[in-house]
Amino acid sequence: MLCFDLSLKESMKFSKTPSLGKFLASLFLLFLLAGCQSMAPARAADAAQVDHLLTLIDQRLAVAPMVAKAKWNSGGAINDPPREQLILDAVVAQAKGLDPVFARRFFQAQFDASKAMQLGLHAQWRQQGKGRFDDAPDLGRDVRPVLDQLTPALIAVLEKIQPMLAQPGMPAYIAMRSKVLVRGDLDGEPRRAALQGWLKD
Repeated sequence: MLCFDLSLKESMKFSKTPSLGKFLASLFLLFLLAGCQSMAPARAADAAQVDHLLTLIDQRLAVAPMVAKAKWNSGGAINDPPREQLILDAVVAQAKGLDPVFARRFFQAQFDASKAMQLGLHAQWRQQGKGRFDDAPDLGRDVRPVLDQLTPALIAVLEKIQPMLAQPGMPAYIAMRSKVLVRGDLDGEPRRAALQGWLKD
């Protein structure tokens, strides 16, 4: 719809010009619409899988504020490389249907996105002089079960998405749809982090 609206507006600029202007307008429309089509998946089923993946990424990011609250109260470190490596190794081992390098890059990006969200929230809370949270969750009881459900769901859809990434325009399409389906907190920094490393043009 965005491409259609843009092409319509641009073509109207030439509507009051002679035939040469109309020819140029038609040529402009063809190029613009071709560019829009190149950003879209070839099949509706592919688009649905992309939306499913991005929705799951957003749901995982929604857990980050809970983790941030728990670590704010406990004083726990947001960056914990040894523990992060253990978790990442376990997740990659679980993703048997994926290329291990791709799986590692994808889940590292999700870890980085979560940390970006947590660090941003902690910076805001320090600036606000925030005290302890009364509703901070328990990481083991409240957070881990949610992540344990999201991880296999992400792996399942990634098995379908990974082959699609070779399609022309697919990475650009995923990046475009992410701005609709993935939260844009902190000027979109966590969202950008979630796509880094595994999504390549």
